[in-house]
Amino acid sequence: MELQLIELGNDEFAYRYEEAGMLKAEITWTELANVMVIEHTFVDESMRNQGIAKKLLDRAADYAREHNYKMEPVCSYAVVAFDRYKDYDDVKI
Repeated sequence: MELQLIELGNDEFAYRYEEAGMLKAEITWTELANVMVIEHTFVDESMRNQGIAKKLLDRAADYAREHNYKMEPVCSYAVVAFDRYKDYDDVKI
């Protein structure tokens, strides 16, 4: 699964996975100074229960590390994942 980094404008970005021109998975954030505010995570019903949301969050966390950013989870999935996994301790605010 290849995720594409998309610049949405107004300091908003996303990693997306599309299949046959259809959006199948996405994580979006707004960059405020050196903080990525994770606002939305979406996985199409046909792809759920395969760990796709975590893969999206993992890739966003890698982006944060590459740019020396911190992350603030706002969407419900990211909030739960930040509490559940220690993988993101280094990028938490």
